[in-house]
Amino acid sequence: MFHFTYLQSIVIGLLQGVTELFPISSLGHAVLLPAWLGGSWESFAKSDQYLLVTIAFHLASAVALFLVFSKRWFRIISTTYLSLRRGEFVGSGIQLLARLVIGTIPVAILGKLFSDSLQSTFGAPLRAGIFLTLNGLILFGVERLTRTRHSHVHAVDPDAAIVERVSLGQAFLVGVGQSLALFPGISRFGISMTAGMMRGLNRAVASDFAFLLAFPAILGAGLLKAPKLLAAGAIAHDSVGPLLLGIGVAFVATFVSVTFLVRWFKHHTLNGFAVYCLLVGGLSIIRFGLFA
Repeated sequence: MFHFTYLQSIVIGLLQGVTELFPISSLGHAVLLPAWLGGSWESFAKSDQYLLVTIAFHLASAVALFLVFSKRWFRIISTTYLSLRRGEFVGSGIQLLARLVIGTIPVAILGKLFSDSLQSTFGAPLRAGIFLTLNGLILFGVERLTRTRHSHVHAVDPDAAIVERVSLGQAFLVGVGQSLALFPGISRFGISMTAGMMRGLNRAVASDFAFLLAFPAILGAGLLKAPKLLAAGAIAHDSVGPLLLGIGVAFVATFVSVTFLVRWFKHHTLNGFAVYCLLVGGLSIIRFGLFA
């Protein structure tokens, strides 16, 4: 039976909410933070139910993400319905939805098949530090590759910009790339956003594409694991309160962080996040490699 405290729940919920949609890997931080803190925190993270608790927080993040982009989702769904009803394209909704569905398929399949084995094999702090460093290099590399390009700007209809620049086949490849987030330290959001930038989308539109792709992936992962979390005896009675508090913290933190990022990427680059990943990843390699 799994026990954890209010403090642990608040910290992990806050960590989940802040890092899930930042391009810095929530799973990598879920591995590294307890390892850095040590003691009871490290024991807490090694529990069989620790991943299940983070999944519950993922569901809270999914709800918050949907609310931030609710108008966008309703527009996509409504124009898709009109397109199917009239037998012709109405707006870009149905075409964008097709890309989101296709981009989610590889994540769903590979996550179902390999998530547990990959996370248990590569979930050690040293490996998480290595992958986080690699994530920083990816962010830096894409910023450098795209800085001299003329980014496609479509202020009137960002959905149309995504449809124009990202084909169905490329959406599938982005989905395959998102699966790298099964390795703790690699950011799903970072992979999706940089893929959009490589296709010529400006950062604001590329981040929108990544946010839209993230919702079904986060929701699906949470729903897949939720039955185990709710199983009789999985959570001790005195830990239900901390669990509910952590879910609330994760929801609020995700809502605030996504709202912040939507504005941030209108005027800023990924370089700051890249520096952070390289710094934390490098220090983690030293701490858990050289001084383990």
